[in-house]
Parts: sequence; structure tokens; C-alpha cells
Amino acid sequence: MNIYKADLHTHTLLSPCGDLDMTPNYIIELALQRGIDIIGITDHNTTRHCKLADQYSHNRDIFVLCGAEVTTKEEAHCLAFFENFEILNEFQFFLDQHLPNVPNSPDFFGDQVQIDEEMNIIYEEPRLLTSALDVNIEIIAAKVKSLNGIFIPAHIDKLKYSVISQLGFIPFDIDYDAVEISEHGNKEEIIKQQPYLFNRTFIRSSDAHFPDKIGTATCYFEMETRSFNEISKALHHEDGRAVHLEIEKK
Repeated sequence: MNIYKADLHTHTLLSPCGDLDMTPNYIIELALQRGIDIIGITDHNTTRHCKLADQYSHNRDIFVLCGAEVTTKEEAHCLAFFENFEILNEFQFFLDQHLPNVPNSPDFFGDQVQIDEEMNIIYEEPRLLTSALDVNIEIIAAKVKSLNGIFIPAHIDKLKYSVISQLGFIPFDIDYDAVEISEHGNKEEIIKQQPYLFNRTFIRSSDAHFPDKIGTATCYFEMETRSFNEISKALHHEDGRAVHLEIEKK
């Protein structure tokens, strides 16, 4: 098995709170410089920069996990990842259907622009991407799973915009592959407060909105190679694969 360093939660400039320097190319470049082997692209309620980020990873020693950070009706943030662009496009259609028609105010919230390889703006999202979808966490989780995706409640240690902060617990009837904690989140303390998470996989990610945050919080995937299927297996500790918050330094 190989060990791969991962940061599965980063935002491009398409997210209104994402710095304008957070172009897909720059994210990939910085991740490589910081020894990241797997990077997750997770803009708020949109997947539109995933394909470009993936293009920049070609012939470079990094794997892009494509997805989004979804805001549920309860205003809980969750990560969703998918295996290919056909499925990703289907999930984008779902997001477009359920994102409310709240207009973005770029001067207040920030720009929401999609760019191409030449840095040209090819699309500007008119609706505020940080709005909560009009469907609850159960429906979103079920949709992700119907597309054979990976579903991970995000930064569950945070005091706002996490499933636990919004609901007090993670609903027992949703199907999720892991839980995410932030840079200073303490797994043992969380399990004391939420004992049902004892046997769950934890990941740690940066939730980077600015270049200096990329790779500041990571976890480690133990698996044969970098692929969606291998990552899914590692999250479930199948066939000798595993996820670690830390690794022993030799």
C-alpha cells in the first residue's frame, strides 16, 4: 500500500468567499509545492470548476477529487464527490434545481466567476452560491448516494454551518462515508460528545478559501493507487485500505 497526503476541501474563485487568486491552476500548483497528493475541489453549491482543475492535474503528480460543498436546508455544510464528469453534471443539475433565486451582490459577498484555461471569464453565477438549498440533508445525502457518490458532513467540530451545530447530531438515517474535522478539531473530544461516531472514519481538511490555507490541514490515505474507487474503499477501511489523521514519522 502507498500513503497519499490529502486535502479534500478547497474553494476556487467561483465561491463568493474564495480569493480571486484561487484559480484552479494556482490551487494545483500550490498543492504540488506543499506535497499534496490528492486535492478536493469543493466550491459552494457548484461543481463548475472541477473539470478545469482536473485538466491542470494531467501529467502532474496529483489527483483531483471532484465535488462540491453543499449547504442543506438546515444550513449544514456537507462535501459530495463523484467519479466522473457525466455524474458530476447530473449533480450540478440537481444543485441548479434547488439553489434558491437569491441574487448575489458581488460588492458585498464577492464575485462568482468561472474561468477557462486562458483566464477568461466564461460564466458568472447570478444566484448567491452560499445560500442554503431548498432540500434537507436526508434528500441531499440520498441524491449523492443514488449517483454512487461520496458524502461527508463537513467540519463537524465548527460552531456554525456544521450538521452538529445545526441539528445537535448527525441523523442516524443518512448514509455518509466519513466525517470531516477542521485544522484544530479533536477527534477524541468529538467522540466523547457524539459516541455513535466511534467507528466512523474521520478526515481532516483545510477548507481553504485563500492560497496560504491550502494544505494547512490534511489527512493520509493508505491505498494502492489514487482513484475514486480506492478513495471510497479507504474511507470504509476495505481490503486493507485506510484513512489516518496522522502518520508515524520514521
